[in-house]
Amino acid sequence: MGQSASTAAAVSSCRESKNHSNRSKIKSTALISPMLAEESAGCRGIFDGVSDYISDLPDECLACIFQSLGSGDRKRCSLVCRRWLRIEGQSRHRLSLDAQKELRPMIPSLFSRFDAVTKLALKCGRRSESIGDEGLVLISLRCRNLRRLKLRACRELTDTGMAAFAKNCKGLKKLSCGSCTFGAKGMNAVLENCSSLEELSVKRLRGITDVAAAEPIGPGIAALSLKTICLKELYNGVCFGPLIIGAKNLRTLKLFRCSGDWDKLFPIITDRVPGVVEIHLERLQVSDVGLAAISNCLDLEILHLVKTPECTNVGLVSIAERCKLLRKLHIDGWKANRIGDEGLVAIAKSCSNLQELVLIGVNPTKVSLQMLASSCLNLERLALCGSDTVGDAEISCIATKCIALKKLCIKSCPVNDNGLEALVAGCPNLVKVKVKKCRGVTPEGADWLRASRPLLAVNLDTGEPEHQDASASDGGVQDNGVEFPPMAAPVTATNNVASSSSGTGRSTSFKSRFSFNKPCC
Repeated sequence: MGQSASTAAAVSSCRESKNHSNRSKIKSTALISPMLAEESAGCRGIFDGVSDYISDLPDECLACIFQSLGSGDRKRCSLVCRRWLRIEGQSRHRLSLDAQKELRPMIPSLFSRFDAVTKLALKCGRRSESIGDEGLVLISLRCRNLRRLKLRACRELTDTGMAAFAKNCKGLKKLSCGSCTFGAKGMNAVLENCSSLEELSVKRLRGITDVAAAEPIGPGIAALSLKTICLKELYNGVCFGPLIIGAKNLRTLKLFRCSGDWDKLFPIITDRVPGVVEIHLERLQVSDVGLAAISNCLDLEILHLVKTPECTNVGLVSIAERCKLLRKLHIDGWKANRIGDEGLVAIAKSCSNLQELVLIGVNPTKVSLQMLASSCLNLERLALCGSDTVGDAEISCIATKCIALKKLCIKSCPVNDNGLEALVAGCPNLVKVKVKKCRGVTPEGADWLRASRPLLAVNLDTGEPEHQDASASDGGVQDNGVEFPPMAAPVTATNNVASSSSGTGRSTSFKSRFSFNKPCC
């Protein structure tokens, strides 16, 4: 079975699929009709007197066309003929599977078709039984070139299955696992076999529970290649200490809700791994002692402190005095009032490269804001949320001093229309203002600002204030949180079996984009 359509019709169809796939789901195949001759004969079909030139395209060219289409259009194209089915399968590099137990018998045929997969997601529902070790091993035998693996709620996987997988997929570069039940032995097997591993993300690894009997994790041969480690909601997160300490080339460290005394570990980490440039700490047992140790990372550029009530101005001053390359600083003070003007003034004096500042539950005054505006001439993004001291005077100060500011977010602050009025003549580079839950700001005030500065995007939300919660456990935005680079929407499984996108496009399950369009605070 083949296909026959004019070249012009096919090109038009592909363009329609790419540009209007959400509005017209079937245009990519609407102009395709079967050939009378068999595909193996290699002859052209005739449709309305026009020769079928698409059949003459090399497989590589057809694969490039498929890679520019969305997942749904690719599936429809695969139904046209045997050749398109084969090329479409061989050109898919990303695949997301519903990893229920019933997937096991389908694995051989599934990966015979999709034999070039390098990025695989296996996700199982909370109430379903996932595939076990046998299924994972079978996948690893057919996906020797696998580079990225995401495991979600695969509760039937054990240390044995992970060890066998690691031996078969030694080229793995990124591993993300959440709500799985294997433990330290399985994780160590990956670290001891995957010498190219660059990113490791672990969330709720249920096999690590007993603090006293916990087996240390790492470092393994992967420690030399690891650049990013992200640990979330681990009952005994400090058992990953040997891995972090051994990761000599580590650049990014993210720790969210991981139990253990991190003040004891940070001095060792920063002594052995001084090249870290990005650190995220949320709801962690860490104090100014830990921050003083982190200040040894002289190349630090990004620091997030979220709900760490033992961190005070003293710790922030130590960061400011030594981490002079700091570009992004996010602080959620959790209304503890332990970080304020003193720490922010120190940042202003020493960190002149600051480009992004997010303050949640922190009460800065004109003293620190004016200092930040005068000293940090590259400050482009500023968010002030849940701050009792940020009113019209403070906004006027920002408008007057923050010359480079491009994006401003204000939430749950005592600001009114007079504050917005100050922005009419201030911040000449401002392109977007977002005001949320500030009772004193009216729609009329926002409209007046829009009319005065037509090129300025003004987003106003006058909803009633809600309970303050700026948690960012999953790296995204919570109700009161601010995260300028929000996570993109995850890949979703379709037809209860698989979903994928083009091999060269950006994967929404592994990438995030810098944006200010989602609720920022």
